[in-house]
Amino acid sequence: MVWILFIGMIIIFLAIDLGIFNRDAHIISVKEASIWTTIWVTVALSFSGVIYYLYTEGLVDNPDMLSPTDASLKYVTGYLIELSLSIDNIFVIAVIFASFQIPLEAQHRVLFWGIIGAIVFRALMIVFGVVLINQFSWMIYVFGLFLLFTAYNMLTSKDEEFDPGNSFVFQQIRKVIPITNTIEGEKFFIRKKHMLAATPLFVAMIVIEVTDIIFALDSIPAILAITSDPFLVFTSNILAIMGLRSMYFFLSNMLQKFHYLEYSLVAILTFVGLKMLALHYINLPEWASLGFIVLALCLGILASLKNPAQE
Repeated sequence: MVWILFIGMIIIFLAIDLGIFNRDAHIISVKEASIWTTIWVTVALSFSGVIYYLYTEGLVDNPDMLSPTDASLKYVTGYLIELSLSIDNIFVIAVIFASFQIPLEAQHRVLFWGIIGAIVFRALMIVFGVVLINQFSWMIYVFGLFLLFTAYNMLTSKDEEFDPGNSFVFQQIRKVIPITNTIEGEKFFIRKKHMLAATPLFVAMIVIEVTDIIFALDSIPAILAITSDPFLVFTSNILAIMGLRSMYFFLSNMLQKFHYLEYSLVAILTFVGLKMLALHYINLPEWASLGFIVLALCLGILASLKNPAQE
């Protein structure tokens, strides 16, 4: 019942979002984005109180026998991990929109439907990941090594221009359905010479969808390092994704200022990877994991403000 209520709440939020607040296409201002970002972060962090209540009353399965306090801390830690790892995703979304020349007023609709798809795929990946860890305990070491490899790759890889138009996804879409260069409002498909053709909005949405799945290969193992409790993993992941749209419009023009955040992400992935590898030998308290993540993000922001990136 709790799962049904949570999913129902997400559906209601999405319906209100698209059906009321964003019924008409418009450019999302920084002020509007900041308000919605604040709302979503507040809702997500306040949900830790709901977690505390649910685990106190025993209203959800508790396979790890967590105390209400530990469950709340694990939820917040997982949420912050997903939120911080979404920063790179925002960079890529900005590049995709620029590449396909998506108008500002149509970007919200593309992200909206992209987020819905992301929720479905994330749910499947979470279930699959939890089953793997529960059935094969050694998978925790595989995930840990994968996160360390990701951190190393992020630290050493050179910045390369990402061209969505030359991507594998774009090439495959073009084989299946014709793609038009014209954008007509918020339509994903249009009729052109008695033939159905996909607009750049649809292509951008699919590319963003596939990109999110790729990013989930990092974020979901990272959250599974904190807990394998499916309810905590699912709720923290989904609520972070729900706030991604407003955060994109809020941060897309500011990310260049926080250039040291990339090192924060490397530190977080390294920490989580090592925690996975040492899971059966070292038992860190939940406040230590949460404190490290918050500290890494704060240091990245402060370093960026103290040493601004040169234009």
